[in-house]
Amino acid sequence: MSNLAEQKCPPCDQGGEALAGKQLEDLQRELGNGWKVVDGHHLEKPFTFKDFRQALDFTNKIGEVAEEMGHHPDIYLTWGKVRVTIFTHKVNGLTKNDFVLAAKIEKK
Repeated sequence: MSNLAEQKCPPCDQGGEALAGKQLEDLQRELGNGWKVVDGHHLEKPFTFKDFRQALDFTNKIGEVAEEMGHHPDIYLTWGKVRVTIFTHKVNGLTKNDFVLAAKIEKK
């Protein structure tokens, strides 16, 4: 099982570069759980619920995690569905922080 959800990340404004190649592949494999790396740029995963209330509750839980980390995903909410898209705006791509956030979302 991945330990990504237990990790702490440095603030995104400390710079760095977007991940690519083997680093990106290894982190995607470690994260698992249906998260997809799209165009080497962002993580994305759809979640399905039995109704709007459950989808909304999940969205609010994601919001709390995002606030704690200071790292905010794009969230699309509709009846019974939530789609989460994560990337680091500062580098216009993926960093380890994105995978840590996704792993923390999985625990909700």
